[in-house]
Amino acid sequence: MDIVDKGLLQQLVEGQISDIDVDEMRRMTKKDPERFWTYLDVLQEKVTWDNKILMRLNDHLYIVMNGSERIVKCDCGQEYGDYRVNWKLHADIQVRDTQDSMEKVYYPSAAAPDADWMEVREFYCPGCTAQLAVEIVPPGYPLIFESFPDLDRFYREMMGKPLADESPDWFKDKTTDFLAAL
Repeated sequence: MDIVDKGLLQQLVEGQISDIDVDEMRRMTKKDPERFWTYLDVLQEKVTWDNKILMRLNDHLYIVMNGSERIVKCDCGQEYGDYRVNWKLHADIQVRDTQDSMEKVYYPSAAAPDADWMEVREFYCPGCTAQLAVEIVPPGYPLIFESFPDLDRFYREMMGKPLADESPDWFKDKTTDFLAAL
């Protein structure tokens, strides 16, 4: 296999790809240079909105172009604002901080974190209620900004196609500025 076709990438995104095809893709001696662009096309076809997808963050969240801004957006259309601000600040959050609440979602219950030491934070989309992330952290620990990609560098150096709006200002965490303005 020299090129991964669009149908195979659709199966991969949908979780319906065969083990044989996965093995064949992994054994490719050279990565198909068009695979990322085909992957973005597959993702774009799955959503109902027109914003250009720049990168997928997880099963439901994307960094997209919204006019001249780069924002985080859920596949349902819910917008989370500037991608440089931790999107979790705009999500619905359920905190499990008692042993009883943790044991409701952990089986066997012995696998549950110790509520004296940890809390479980579940992040949900306010638009579609999809679960977007889970953190298991000590109580009071700040929200984890788990993915803040340098899009300009990725597109320029890895993909060989710089973004039209490339600027060093894009790769600056703006979460603190956002919180200070509240």
